[in-house]
Amino acid sequence: MTPRTANLVASAAAVAAIALFVVAGNWQRGRMNAKEADRAAVDAASAQAPVPLPDAVDWAAWRWRRVVATGTWRGATQLLIDNRIVDGRAGFAVVTPLALDDGRAVLVDRGWTPAGAGEERVPRVDAPSGRATVEGRVAVPPVRYLELGATTAPSGNVWQNLDPSRIAAATGLKLLPIVIEQDPAAPADGLTRRWSPAGPDATTHRVYMLQWYSFAALVAVLWIAFTVKRLRGRA
Repeated sequence: MTPRTANLVASAAAVAAIALFVVAGNWQRGRMNAKEADRAAVDAASAQAPVPLPDAVDWAAWRWRRVVATGTWRGATQLLIDNRIVDGRAGFAVVTPLALDDGRAVLVDRGWTPAGAGEERVPRVDAPSGRATVEGRVAVPPVRYLELGATTAPSGNVWQNLDPSRIAAATGLKLLPIVIEQDPAAPADGLTRRWSPAGPDATTHRVYMLQWYSFAALVAVLWIAFTVKRLRGRA
């Protein structure tokens, strides 16, 4: 290969690499901008005053909205959702159905409790009863999830995943496809309420965007340095 051909090949490779890295960076920037826009919409929804739980709506549009619901606790069907981690400790989410006055019901995530040891791993958590007004934010559980063991609905009160449709089938309640994460300001009943930040996080996309652009800049600098050195060598 002649020096001229080698220079052309190196230049073509550098241009291709720069273009590839810039395209990758632009894609990450687009994802970052989309998630930042989503986060802004979530923050705006979370800042609104609580409103009565609506009827027959697109629940995805209500995700993270603050709502208020009044009904009667169905403590007999309280569930413990396994494998919930808080501060590095394993435990359970305590979820209790609230039967609304219009015949519907909604699951209320009342908070987290740690797991015990050995045979006492599953804790005893008192279930509420009577009438209640609950404030909290709307969470929409995923419809797809990983589940170990049998795929049939559990018969006890310990479940691996929070699936309103399966819980409705098991309990006979007309559950909405959402969960209300109860306001931390409400009496905690010994439970921990430390909800994850609402909305998508664009940090990872920002890091990858800067990384791809840095690669493009590095290749450009090396290419320029190589070209300058080659031209000086000719002089």
